[in-house]
Amino acid sequence: MSTLRIYKKEAWYDLISVWRTPGFVLPALAFPLMFYLFFGVVFSAGGNATYLLVSYGCFGIMGPAMFNFAMNIASDRAHGWLTLKRLSPMPVGAYLLAKLVTSLVFALVIILLLFSVAALFANVRLHTGQWLILAGLLLAGTLPFALIGLILGLTLSDKAAPGVVNLLYLPMAFLSGLWLPVTMLPQALQQLAWLWPSFHLSQLGLKVIGADLGFASAWHLGILLGQSVLLALQARRLFNRMTS
Repeated sequence: MSTLRIYKKEAWYDLISVWRTPGFVLPALAFPLMFYLFFGVVFSAGGNATYLLVSYGCFGIMGPAMFNFAMNIASDRAHGWLTLKRLSPMPVGAYLLAKLVTSLVFALVIILLLFSVAALFANVRLHTGQWLILAGLLLAGTLPFALIGLILGLTLSDKAAPGVVNLLYLPMAFLSGLWLPVTMLPQALQQLAWLWPSFHLSQLGLKVIGADLGFASAWHLGILLGQSVLLALQARRLFNRMTS
């Protein structure tokens, strides 16, 4: 029971700490909602609102996961907080799980905001099962981006982390077809899209509404799981090397 309390307290305090940072909260929540309002509601045509709900949903959950892990872990390293936590009796899993919980809470808020705007203002109509599957898929899809953020947080300084995350986050979203269909990109970039976890997550989401490229879900799910495993192994190696 005492171990469980440690995990709960660490998760709660991490969430409160991030939630009290307007410079993180406002962009994380506002950017995907603003883009969807602009392109999915105001200038939507030909059923694009449903397609863009999925793509901007993927875009929305990527940011909090990557920035929360990368920036906060890099900052904790720079200021000695991570060393202090490692010297304390607190399980290291509590520290990492707390940041994952924070990322999931932000992802859930973004999903609910986008779903509400889509249903109320963009006339998006999905079956209850589709809403639930899409929400669950986006929440689960937070993991690989959290691992990317963890790797960046363990390797970058606190000053370099925000810039490097932006250099990775925004091009990855564009090259994965989250801002415009991947079929509109040059052929070479369409092939490179398979490298990005955001592409596979978006294709799984688009398959829920029948708007994907037609490849089997097993391909996207297998690649996404494989990428997550490789990222987790790399993060573990970096964490062990840093604390040894």
